[in-house]
Amino acid sequence: MLEKNEQFFVEIKDISEDGAGIGKTDGFTWFVKDTVIGDVVEAKVMKKKKNYGFARLVRVITPSPDRVEQKCPVARACGGCQLQSMEYKAQLRFKERKIYGHLTRIGGVENLVLPGEARSGKEGVAGEGESILEMEPILGMENPWRYRNKAQFPCGRNKDGKIVFGFYAGRTHAIIEQKDCVLGIEENGKILEIIGEFMEKFGIEPYDEQGHSGLVRHVLIRKGFKTGKIMVCLVINGDKLTHGEELVRRLKKVEGVVSVSCNINRERTNVILGEKMINLFGPGYITDRIGEVSYRISPQSFYQVNPLQTEKLYQTALEYAGLTGEETVWDLYCGIGTISLFLAQKAKKVYGVEIIPAAVADAQENARINGIVNAEFYTGRAEVVLPEQYEKNGISADVIVVDPPRKGCDKACLDTIVEMAPEKVVYISCDSATLARDVKYLRERGYQVKRVRGVDQFGHCVHVECVVLMSRVKE
Repeated sequence: MLEKNEQFFVEIKDISEDGAGIGKTDGFTWFVKDTVIGDVVEAKVMKKKKNYGFARLVRVITPSPDRVEQKCPVARACGGCQLQSMEYKAQLRFKERKIYGHLTRIGGVENLVLPGEARSGKEGVAGEGESILEMEPILGMENPWRYRNKAQFPCGRNKDGKIVFGFYAGRTHAIIEQKDCVLGIEENGKILEIIGEFMEKFGIEPYDEQGHSGLVRHVLIRKGFKTGKIMVCLVINGDKLTHGEELVRRLKKVEGVVSVSCNINRERTNVILGEKMINLFGPGYITDRIGEVSYRISPQSFYQVNPLQTEKLYQTALEYAGLTGEETVWDLYCGIGTISLFLAQKAKKVYGVEIIPAAVADAQENARINGIVNAEFYTGRAEVVLPEQYEKNGISADVIVVDPPRKGCDKACLDTIVEMAPEKVVYISCDSATLARDVKYLRERGYQVKRVRGVDQFGHCVHVECVVLMSRVKE
């Protein structure tokens, strides 16, 4: 049995949830970062558990046919792009298999087959009242680079004392210097250069976590891809930014910058943004469009980071909902109303529910600026709001749409969905494992999976979005 620091050879057969390659020696499972399915590698034992261990890549002996050269020079150290060494079409195949594996193993959807396999004659296992269900091909990107409209760069000093911006290395708060992530917008580098020069000139210190000293903690940059408008927000450990007017003057030279602000966060915390905002220039927000719907986005707003793919995601959800203009739709976890307003174009009435008051205020404002009058928003937990409106005001649901955080839906929320008994549930998920868990719960309570499709929002990363349509089984 291999011991710590020993080296060995292994073929990589799969990729884990956090992007590490998976291989086996004598039935023992190894996780090896920076590898690709199909690689044969030499690795060094770092840590062992009873049934599995972690190893560090030493060298690639035989590269996978899907291995490509990384585009980013710090990709391995940063760790944010776990799949950048894998050819993009292979990434999409991996993500389809990931969704399929979760829905079949965790969700118990035994009649599901991968795209193309039903036509190739592969047999599935169909339960009573179910036929073989073929996943629809994943919607990938035409260009899987420069797709992120938002970036948050921590600020610090390197070992030479120079102010640097970048990203935290995996599971640490060590900053990997990088001003121009190849997934982000090209303007990021210029904006960070200006802020760094400004800080050096006026003696403004970056934040030091250990001493809880220094001023600038993070720089948040957002761009509206359809409008070209850019916001810059400095997260500061203080009440004000000295010489702010000079920073604004410099940043206005970057084409598209229409908003500059500071966010106050004086807490010892890993949470990036605080609650208080100080506006230095512009309206304090930018606007962007998904399809024909415009959205107002502040530094604190939740907004999808890949707007081009988000449009495909929402179009898929709208198609699955099959709205005719006569339906009442509930959108749970509605955020700033991104999906609600998309659905309102085809529904009779849409009700959105969100626990964060500021997000509800944004949703109401977004409805106003789009002239959408058939969308209404409630602040609170879905499992509280829905029964209240159902029992007190008789508001039912023909379709319920959920887009929960990575942890999935609360059990109480799922119970409320079952009680309201909509004809359709459209589940949008950013984590197919928790999606599969919730699908299993709904399948056991009278719902059947009818359609499944992945949408790649995060090229070169292990995460993948998925849309599932579930229909109520008739008695």
